[in-house]
Amino acid sequence: MKAVMVVDDSRIMRNIVKNTFDLQKIPVHYFEAEDGSKALDILKTNKIDLILLDWNMPNLSGIDFLKQIKSMDDYRNIPVIMVTSEAAKLNVIEAVKAGVSAYVTKPINDKKFMEILSKVSF
Repeated sequence: MKAVMVVDDSRIMRNIVKNTFDLQKIPVHYFEAEDGSKALDILKTNKIDLILLDWNMPNLSGIDFLKQIKSMDDYRNIPVIMVTSEAAKLNVIEAVKAGVSAYVTKPINDKKFMEILSKVSF
């Protein structure tokens, strides 16, 4: 079973993402983190196959988390989908340069989410 980590400071958003996997009957093991620093702790002790990442979070932002893991040999190949309300073109460009696999703006519907997920092999 694949392991998916949802990193978002909003519990509601983490639940929406988890429910989408459940509704589509995609069997995954979930890990949750409310910020990038907690996500780093989870990465150190678990094998994660896909990360769904918000941009704006306390302690360690999504973009800073992304830059950190993409610079580390152990984690650089983990696909990361940025799921965020940050829709500015400069933010998208910064995330792509940092190594994001896909970029989706909130709110996200199930169909769009599944379309993005199908393009990211995990």
